[in-house]
Amino acid sequence: MKFYSEQFSPFLKEFFKDNYSVDIDSFDFVKTRDGFDGDITMLVFPLQNKVDNDLESLSKEIGSFLVGRVSWVFDFNIIKGFLNLNILDVFYVNFLKEINPNPEYGHKPIDEKNGITLVEFSSPNTNKPLHLGHIRNNLLGDSITRILKANGHKSIKTQIINDRGIHICKSMISWLKFAKGLTPKSTGIKPDKFVGNYYVLFEKEYQKQIKILIDKGYKKDDAERKAPIFLEAKKMLQKWESGDNKTIKLWKKMNSWVYEGFDKTYKSLGIEFDKNYYESNTYLKGKKIVEKGISQDIFYKKEDRSICIDLTENGLDEKVLIRSDGTSVYITQDIGTAMQRFDDFPEVKGMIYTVGNEQEYHFKTLFLILKKLGIKWTNMLHHLSYGMVDLPDGKMKSREGNVVDADDLMSKMKTTAKQISSKLGKLEGFSKSEKNDLYEKISLGALKYYILKVDPRKAILFDPEKSIDFNGNTGPFIQYTYARIQSILKSNNIDLNARMPEKLDLKEILIIKQLILYPEIVEQSLKSLSPAIISNYIYELVKRFNSFYQNVTILGAESIISKNFRLILLKNVAKNLKNSCSLLGISLPQRM
Repeated sequence: MKFYSEQFSPFLKEFFKDNYSVDIDSFDFVKTRDGFDGDITMLVFPLQNKVDNDLESLSKEIGSFLVGRVSWVFDFNIIKGFLNLNILDVFYVNFLKEINPNPEYGHKPIDEKNGITLVEFSSPNTNKPLHLGHIRNNLLGDSITRILKANGHKSIKTQIINDRGIHICKSMISWLKFAKGLTPKSTGIKPDKFVGNYYVLFEKEYQKQIKILIDKGYKKDDAERKAPIFLEAKKMLQKWESGDNKTIKLWKKMNSWVYEGFDKTYKSLGIEFDKNYYESNTYLKGKKIVEKGISQDIFYKKEDRSICIDLTENGLDEKVLIRSDGTSVYITQDIGTAMQRFDDFPEVKGMIYTVGNEQEYHFKTLFLILKKLGIKWTNMLHHLSYGMVDLPDGKMKSREGNVVDADDLMSKMKTTAKQISSKLGKLEGFSKSEKNDLYEKISLGALKYYILKVDPRKAILFDPEKSIDFNGNTGPFIQYTYARIQSILKSNNIDLNARMPEKLDLKEILIIKQLILYPEIVEQSLKSLSPAIISNYIYELVKRFNSFYQNVTILGAESIISKNFRLILLKNVAKNLKNSCSLLGISLPQRM
């Protein structure tokens, strides 16, 4: 409870200096436990070893001092080292007056001393469209950059586009074998989805050929390696790396289709990037670094000509960096990309990789290899590991086509938002374009909130129907609350210079207590790299507001003073909702 510590610290420092001749810089406060009397609780037991006094006596001395010295503390009680303090309503009134003029309350201005933090997210493969798993990745990465900015950090949104490798060649071979000249334009299929269909088709043909070989007596491992279509893909990769013109031309054409599709999906999600990196560029830098590392005895070449590093003494395994046929692997380009980024942005003070928890071992390996290469900035690297997104009927698998396409999902949710909004019958006076804009805001708000309210480390079982509910812990419920506040504020004037009430309703105090927490919540969300902390804060604020709205008269208040104060309170709740939702990338409609 940072705010309370800041408010009480000057008085407490005075107390310990005058009474015990000791300088104490920090004091801990926590929320008073439910069922106990008090507004805020000071932890006294951490201070006992700094002075010569028993816990009970010290607590009584501090409590009595604060009641006598601080104008807004009027009582206290003690429970085993917990000093529960009772605070006058004027404390909360003054707080609201202080934050009211600040439109960016809780957000810090950019501080150049913080340097730049690179946030990598999305990082798709150019052989398939973005799906639900990519949506979680994108929303997490985008939200983290917003949270960084709110904490005074510059951030750069970046991605590494995995545009080369055996998986890309699979789509290319499949298109050559089965497309018969069809293109996204001739079929009317979204370009990235068109290419993804051939990736799925490759897998079906591959499995068919594996089965034929197994029926002929091959072991499964041998069948997987010797299936003709797989050998064709391997040969294409070798031709690509050797710069074969025909192969490169096909690669560029199919990748351009995918980029066109990606751009449409990113635009629908509200995602933009500051800097793109391409594996086709950085893998060469990675290969050069690996080859140089052989002379430094960091890597070694095996008899089959593959290049490896032995990490067994670090609790990991031997890692292949260059295959025996001379082609590179994922980690090769990751080494090159990391080096390139720090060449491009030497002032960087942090690098966050937003990648699923299935790659935790990969990033342990990457960071360790970079450290062994003598890279000084390895302590700046962090893997934001997150859980997978599953469907009610099981895990998604791109190669089998068992995925929720990102575009299809957003389109379906927009349709659902339209149906629910129409059913509620609150769209009178909306033009066609206004309705369309509202459906988009509701559907995206539902999607983003449903994904981001879950701690990144936990898996998500995604249920589109639950996400778009207008009641409960959902984006639409929060958006509706904001719109409700706006409708009240729009038709009522506020006098910011009017006299404030001396006595508040308990539900008003509960809202202000939640507002007090916001700057600390913003800091915590960055320390934990968890937008879920913001989401949980928002939901609690909305719950407190709705309890207040249902039980306390606003426009028909007992006095003009109370009415004006409550309108000021609504204004600050709305402002806080807008600021906090912006950290999740959620837009709030003025009316619903």
